[in-house]
Amino acid sequence: MRQTLVTVIALIFLSGAAPVPVAAGADPGLDVKIGQMIMVGFRGLSVTGEQPIARDIRQRRIGGVILFDYDVPSRTYGRNIESPGQLRALTSSLKKLAGIPLFIAVDQEGGKISRLKEKNGFPPTLSQKRLGALDDVKKTTKQADLTARTLAGLGINLNFVPVVDLDLNPENPVIGKLERSFSRSPATVTRHALAVIDAHRRNGVLTAPKHFPGHGSAAGDTHEGFVDVTDRWTAVELEPFRSLVRQDKADMVMTAHIFNGKLDPVWPATLSRNTLTDLLRKEMGFTGVVISDDMQMRAIAARYGLETAIRQAILAGADILLFANNSVYEEDIAARVASTIRTLVEKGEIPRERIDASYGRIMKLKEQLKK
Repeated sequence: MRQTLVTVIALIFLSGAAPVPVAAGADPGLDVKIGQMIMVGFRGLSVTGEQPIARDIRQRRIGGVILFDYDVPSRTYGRNIESPGQLRALTSSLKKLAGIPLFIAVDQEGGKISRLKEKNGFPPTLSQKRLGALDDVKKTTKQADLTARTLAGLGINLNFVPVVDLDLNPENPVIGKLERSFSRSPATVTRHALAVIDAHRRNGVLTAPKHFPGHGSAAGDTHEGFVDVTDRWTAVELEPFRSLVRQDKADMVMTAHIFNGKLDPVWPATLSRNTLTDLLRKEMGFTGVVISDDMQMRAIAARYGLETAIRQAILAGADILLFANNSVYEEDIAARVASTIRTLVEKGEIPRERIDASYGRIMKLKEQLKK
């Protein structure tokens, strides 16, 4: 019988040595499961075994990393991405550190939101808004295919695309003004999103439609603070997500940090069980991986302590907590998050079964990754 990742990749780490697989059927243990629920950003154009990110992968078993070209806290370029050759070497080094296949993620949407820039030797791109305005699915497919082939060739296996927010507020500082939405029309957004997803799948790259349950009508930026869309948001913003889920086209879904009193009178979407479990999973039928938007964005970090944010996100239904480390830089964030989750489980505030469920969904998706 074929051994799956879920049953065989339980690991023992000895003094930073290479991971040793445990017998098939063994439980990998709570620390491994928790680690797989964490994705972090880091600094460095290359990685050696002595760097903190190496320890996070090798010892804390974190499930993924996210790469950036620009380091926001220091206002400098050259954080993780400098050239195709350098990037290929970096991802190769990261994969060698991991006993369990690693999500290596990037935001390569096109246009202004492109971590792989033309000036550094990567293919040029159009924004999603430009592609939506052309409304030629063949052009969208051509760009997405080139992007996905480029990412696959560089060792990147997860692209946080497509943006399926509707362009309902052109003055929206983080969606409309950055040309990240294909259109205000749900049908147009869905049509082009499908083209993007299918192109990535053909090239072996996973995707994560975002930002659930819809960020396009917002007037504020969740990077900067609390954003309330209660009076702006309408259920039409769910339609692209609903279509993609119905057609089994969503590998992951990324949450929004927006507050929407129509869906939850207490918690923003990332921390809302009403939104992530009751709406996305139960009503819409999504069975895949839910990943948070960056938990260090001020919409979350400025209003909630780390423990509260982690507890609520997991209880809400998030499977992977993303700490991009690019609003602030916290070198020890993976260790702190892992310790916090373990403590919450030990105290009974997060059921062990909740961790098991996320680990199962993550490992099922990772079976698609080529090591």
